[in-house]
Amino acid sequence: MIIIKSIKGIRKFVKKIKKENRTIGFVPTMGSLHEGHLSLIRKAKKLTDIVIVSIFVNPTQFGTGEDYGKYPRDLKGDKIKAKKAGADVIFNPTISAMYPSNYCTYVEVERLTLPLCGAHRPGHFKGVTTVVSKLFNIIQPDIAFFGQKDAQQAIIIKRMTKDLNWDIKIKILPTIREKNGLAMSSRNKYLSKKEREKASIIYKSLKKAKK
Repeated sequence: MIIIKSIKGIRKFVKKIKKENRTIGFVPTMGSLHEGHLSLIRKAKKLTDIVIVSIFVNPTQFGTGEDYGKYPRDLKGDKIKAKKAGADVIFNPTISAMYPSNYCTYVEVERLTLPLCGAHRPGHFKGVTTVVSKLFNIIQPDIAFFGQKDAQQAIIIKRMTKDLNWDIKIKILPTIREKNGLAMSSRNKYLSKKEREKASIIYKSLKKAKK
């Protein structure tokens, strides 16, 4: 497995793969990989010839006072995990490569971004759709893989892909949970033991209510 940091480098690699008529599976992440991410990589490996995983902590989807500075980063560990799961390439661009000086172009999906998370995190989904659209343009995947855990994001990405006429299949895979029922997330590292227990109780109560 290789790590490519430049846009020019990943485009050169993609061009070679396309020329060989091999398919590309793409798993966009912000790193600090966990079993949820790895399940996407393994599925991508089954359905496509080459799997590219992006690791980029995207600053434009973090609001004022959010955790961009302390967001967990572990490229060394991520490389080991991604390789074991079947990834062929990690695309790990710099902020300056993705958002050069005087950057001023953004992609925004209307209406779908207003309720739920969008109501509490103004500008969040604008950052998500912008970076995903940039990654789609750079990597040109045949299939892109996302987790169902981020349900609103998944719906927005599917809509954006349809509206912008990208020839990319969006595959949404089931949420992977910890033994206590908590949905796996890079930010779970922030939770205390008490908070984890509370989340577990809520999950079990909801699961019981559905029966």
